[in-house]
Amino acid sequence: MSLILDRNATHALPFVIPANRWSEADAVGKSAEQLLLYRSNLLGSDLTVTNFGGGNTSAKIVERDPLTGADVTVLWVKGSGGDIGSMKLDGFSTLYLDKLLSLEKLYRGVEHEDEMVAYLPHCTFNLNARTASIDTPLHAYLSFAHVDHVHPDAIIALAASAGGEATTRKIWGGAVGWLPWQRPGFDLGLKLRDYVAAHPGLRGVMLAGHGIICWGDSAKACYDNSIALIADAAAYLNERLARGPAFGGEAHAALSADERRAAATRMMPLLRGLMGGSRIGHFADDAETLEFTGSHAFERLAAVGTSCPDHFLRTKIAPLTLDPAKLDDAAYLADRLDKYRAGYKAYYDRCARPASPKMRDPNPVVVLIPGIGRITFAADKTTARLAGEFYGNAINVMRGAEAIGGYVGLDEQEAFDIEYWALEEAKLQRMPRPKPLAGKVALVTGAAGGIGAATARRLLADGACVLLTDRDETSLEPARGSLTTAHGKDVVRAAVCDVTDEAQVAAAFATCAVEFGGLDILVCNAGLASSAPIEETTVALWRKNYGVLVEGYFLTARAAFPLMRAQKGGSIIFIGSKNALAATPNASAYASAKAAVLHLARCLALEGASDGIRVNTVNPDAVIRGSRIWDGDWRKERAGAYGIDPGEELEEFYRKRSMLGLNVLPEDIAEAVFFFAGNASAKSTGNIINVDAGNAQAFTR
Repeated sequence: MSLILDRNATHALPFVIPANRWSEADAVGKSAEQLLLYRSNLLGSDLTVTNFGGGNTSAKIVERDPLTGADVTVLWVKGSGGDIGSMKLDGFSTLYLDKLLSLEKLYRGVEHEDEMVAYLPHCTFNLNARTASIDTPLHAYLSFAHVDHVHPDAIIALAASAGGEATTRKIWGGAVGWLPWQRPGFDLGLKLRDYVAAHPGLRGVMLAGHGIICWGDSAKACYDNSIALIADAAAYLNERLARGPAFGGEAHAALSADERRAAATRMMPLLRGLMGGSRIGHFADDAETLEFTGSHAFERLAAVGTSCPDHFLRTKIAPLTLDPAKLDDAAYLADRLDKYRAGYKAYYDRCARPASPKMRDPNPVVVLIPGIGRITFAADKTTARLAGEFYGNAINVMRGAEAIGGYVGLDEQEAFDIEYWALEEAKLQRMPRPKPLAGKVALVTGAAGGIGAATARRLLADGACVLLTDRDETSLEPARGSLTTAHGKDVVRAAVCDVTDEAQVAAAFATCAVEFGGLDILVCNAGLASSAPIEETTVALWRKNYGVLVEGYFLTARAAFPLMRAQKGGSIIFIGSKNALAATPNASAYASAKAAVLHLARCLALEGASDGIRVNTVNPDAVIRGSRIWDGDWRKERAGAYGIDPGEELEEFYRKRSMLGLNVLPEDIAEAVFFFAGNASAKSTGNIINVDAGNAQAFTR
């Protein structure tokens, strides 16, 4: 939900009322399981209905048992860790319903709740490997054929309000029930079954602090019921919110959009460095966040923390709040982070049980600044973005809850027991190991060309976020599009940048800071080439080579140093040339500029070492395929210098000239860049790797 903040508004931002998007034309002819998937995707793709990865849906479907041939009822229910908006049929767990129901005989009470999860795989139908969700009992023990459990903001606002139960009765009379907060699991499933049996005619039940569970006799009836209940809640809350400004009204005016972005650009690398780096940032200044952080109730409500488990599992129980007047004070930021970490450790020490997992990262996930917005940090960009979106959901919940009696946070011990739940820990342990460059941010110049694009692909493949820069927008956009298609929109950004333009360089690095939180890897690759005898080398040609190849590398490296210093380290990789070490005829401007770049790298390696900044050089030779440089005059000029044809004969000439008799490709250079970018070269700086298939002239000793 994206709204425009009206500084003159006299009432709060409204909840969006969901539209019923069921299409009989789309649904016709679908099987029972396909209708379940259709319903699930409709619900999950509408963020007014549930957030990413939240909620679960189910259907009880009669199928043929593969062992006995008899008809059996199978519970199809969203599996653990899936997203109902994007899942496919293989995202559902399938379980024998009679076996699930028989588990009640094994249940030994709430203190043995977790052991029931181990029984779920024994109920699997048709060898389905999808892990069943902890919410499976909520669906199994209800008699209805189709069940939805969703977490829309308008519903959670009721579930997290001191006046929620009374408001539920007011909106729906006796048609929607209410159960007090309880951690999801087997015991809640039994209580839900018994409550519904004792209150016939219900359309659904509010689960305090959690969401709503509702049902229908068909897939469409269940979907219609879910949408109608959410719409009822949103409409009621909007009527209440229309009576006046939210959160006690404005206490701190929002800065202009440019000022907000500039503040985040300065602050994010500082925060990232103080948190220890190796995490990705995400900045948002949406209307909801500005309304909340600028309000009189901001500090009070932020301290209460998020209430819905879906929210605080992504955001931590509470955010870090900052004084907008002190954002450029590094000592203040360090102190605020130290106090947050100490507070988190105290929370852990108060609540930890003997069998609790060890304390996780005590740094904040969410940082809130009045007048500026919201910054989130996580191990990867998608997680950081989603954490921000979940906190945006929490703000909506607080706004609605405050309008009907007051927002209520989850009990601290209950929150801890979910955050450090053994089942949540097991889910974390099942996650794949992070890629080598996960949490790292790279900026690649000349990224639309052969070496630049291959380097960006290599860094993205191993988990880095990458800002592509190039002076040629017409070439840059297809490169961005291709890499976004391959790796996702979260991890790729692009900025037009002529490395000889100081202002454009500064703007590109600012984009990197605000989009990803900082910079860990700089690949200076933007280049050109020229060939001319010394008598024909004009001053303009000389300056053009030195402008791009020397001054351009200087300007980009200079822009990188403050970001890397703030983060206590980084890796700068210069793309040099064999000609930096080996003289070549008719290319004095180009070759001497490359030699200057090589020495610049050595100088910067000395200067950056005390701050953990490494500077190394990769020297290619004759990387012809995919090169925009070799597509132009340079190809003809080099062929002329050697008296050969500029077509395939030139590529063959360079291959035969190499000691190994091999062509050098852009991907070969990217491998060397990856080595210098990663931990394998953590103790290397001021070094050179020649990727030239062997050239004795270019030996460094």
